[in-house]
Amino acid sequence: MFLNLEDYVVVSAEALKVVEQCKPENRERAEKMAIEEISGYIRERYDLTKIFSAVGEERNAMIVMYACDITLYHLISSAPGRGGHEIRKERYERAIQWLEGVQKGNIMPGLSTLTGENGEDDVNNPIRYGTGIKNNYDW
Repeated sequence: MFLNLEDYVVVSAEALKVVEQCKPENRERAEKMAIEEISGYIRERYDLTKIFSAVGEERNAMIVMYACDITLYHLISSAPGRGGHEIRKERYERAIQWLEGVQKGNIMPGLSTLTGENGEDDVNNPIRYGTGIKNNYDW
């Protein structure tokens, strides 16, 4: 899995167990939902295979943090009592704002971009560099 228990530094170990409802399967399911949610925002331009197969320090810190926030939001939302829901909702909304900024191109994270068939980098970059066809006007 992309995330591990050490990534959940935003909550204590005891709180994580409560959030998990003592079932690691719940956390794993919520992590898959979070990864799919993140993927929906960045799939068009970034290489998801490289991003989510990275391990340890190779992982992007912002993606890890926001994946944890989204995971915890989904876990808290499904938990009875919803303790700590306000802070989770706030952090979830912040994660979504960041992902929307990345999607629009306003935020440029250090993520691997998709490569083209001929090896060209960032094939889906909305900003193109170069010139148009030269016009020759005879007056």
